[in-house]
Amino acid sequence: MSGQPWCGRGMAKLEHPHELPANDDLHPALDVPAEALDRPQTGGLDKVVFGIAAAVSLAFLAWGFISTASLADASGTGLSWVMVNTGWLFVLASSAFVVFVIWLALGKFGNIPLGRDDEEPEFRTVSWIAMMFSAGMGIGLMFYGVSEPITHFVTPPPGTGEPGNAEAAQNAMATTMFHWSLHPWAIYAVVGLAVAYGVYRKGRLQLISSAFEPLLGRHAHGFGGKAIDIFAIFATLFGSATSLGLGALQIRSGLEIVADLGTTGNGLLVGIIAVLTAAFVLSAVSGVSKGIQWLSNINMVLAVVLALFVFVVGPTVFILNLIPNTVGGYVADLPMMSARTGIAGEDTATWLQGWTIFYWAWWLSWTPFVGMFIARISRGRTIRQFVTGVLLVPSLVSLVWFAIFGGTAMHLQKQGTDIAGAGGLEAQLFATLDAYPLATAASVVVMVLVAIFFVSGADAASIVMGSLSERGTIHPSRPTVIFWGVATGAAAAVMLLVGGADALSGLQTITVIAALPFVVIMIGLAVALVKDLSRDPLVVRRKRAVEAVQQAVIAGVTEHGDDFVLTVGKDPAAAENSDAKARKA
Repeated sequence: MSGQPWCGRGMAKLEHPHELPANDDLHPALDVPAEALDRPQTGGLDKVVFGIAAAVSLAFLAWGFISTASLADASGTGLSWVMVNTGWLFVLASSAFVVFVIWLALGKFGNIPLGRDDEEPEFRTVSWIAMMFSAGMGIGLMFYGVSEPITHFVTPPPGTGEPGNAEAAQNAMATTMFHWSLHPWAIYAVVGLAVAYGVYRKGRLQLISSAFEPLLGRHAHGFGGKAIDIFAIFATLFGSATSLGLGALQIRSGLEIVADLGTTGNGLLVGIIAVLTAAFVLSAVSGVSKGIQWLSNINMVLAVVLALFVFVVGPTVFILNLIPNTVGGYVADLPMMSARTGIAGEDTATWLQGWTIFYWAWWLSWTPFVGMFIARISRGRTIRQFVTGVLLVPSLVSLVWFAIFGGTAMHLQKQGTDIAGAGGLEAQLFATLDAYPLATAASVVVMVLVAIFFVSGADAASIVMGSLSERGTIHPSRPTVIFWGVATGAAAAVMLLVGGADALSGLQTITVIAALPFVVIMIGLAVALVKDLSRDPLVVRRKRAVEAVQQAVIAGVTEHGDDFVLTVGKDPAAAENSDAKARKA
């Protein structure tokens, strides 16, 4: 790439790129490099954003450690209010985001690049997919790969029949895919597109608030914008803390089984959290290229090895039959699952709280850092490439993963091995592996995978929270990254303590509450993105080209029949107006 500004593919190069006019005077059809635009500078601690976010986070941690019971009561009350009054908002918004990003990819905006017109992708496709997937939901797949399908199989979701019905396996897998395929990745894609487009196409700061410039104007850099970034930090903190808590629960379960420790308490959980926190802080301060990419590639290999092992030693034919059956069930039941709300009854409302709405809230809480991280690694790709990769590739991987692990567990359950009753959700994967050869070795691989999956996701979260705290810099300072990394570990410990004996409930409760403000922010973000894209140089050029060619062809045919050519010159009327203005001056 030459580094010179171009008007677009096949258009004339700007003669003097170092003498670009002011932003307001730039023609909207020009593809001007983001680096040449006069934009606010990144870097330096934003004392308002960091100060408020840090103070509130520390207050929450202090409350949790000093008076866990009162925090548990308050969070329970808050969850009840959110579920009763805003559960519908989570349901509608999540499905709307799926339709929105597909519309962007298939419509007139699909060819718009996240960068210059002639820019190539920064990362190879394989590494791009590995980093995106590992950061997006790797830890959740390990925790829920067996537990969600087997839970829905033994206790079918409301309205899907009685336990043991003929379609129980299909319904269980369809429900699982509903939670793990298009919906979460569409949510991630909205933020990823808005941030990547603003940073690489418009030269904006790498902040959630900067994507609101089309709606807020200069106020996007004022207190309103800072409030958006503060909410993004809160969502990120609690979303990543939830993942750390799930990882700690599963590693503890694995240690209890593999090391024959028996039942352990919260002390071991806190110790695991401390070790994982130290690991991802070290990874985070090493940077994207050295840390996240290296860990993501290693984990992808280990995950493939584990999945192939279970596929080969497990019920291979049953798994292969389950894949098309799952796709059919998912497609057939998608409208019903997308529209399910608490109005169907108390049982449905309770079920939604523990599953669907918890998932939508969890994905929303992950969205600031996963979306910003995906934006960080997606420079040079078009919107259509971005949406295709972000929606389809992880969805296909999730389908295969759940078919292998969930299918194996359901097959064992049918054969008389009680996987569902093996203990908590975190123990069911180990119970499944225990039915096959090399169970101890496979269990150790699971714990390694859980640890690395979390490290590779949480270090991305620490870097993003650091970026939000330091005006969008790509390389936040180490002290800031370390602060947010330690805060994430501490928040995970508090959330587990709030849950008491049912530690998972504490994670779910606070995650749902923390994600609520970000639903509204996401809706505004989608509106701002459409407004931005409507004024993109490619869209402007396409519109003007169609109008100009239509007028020229009509004039050419009228005056010369088929014997005419098109040339480019200054509009005589515009030239006359310019001369008149010059004479008056």
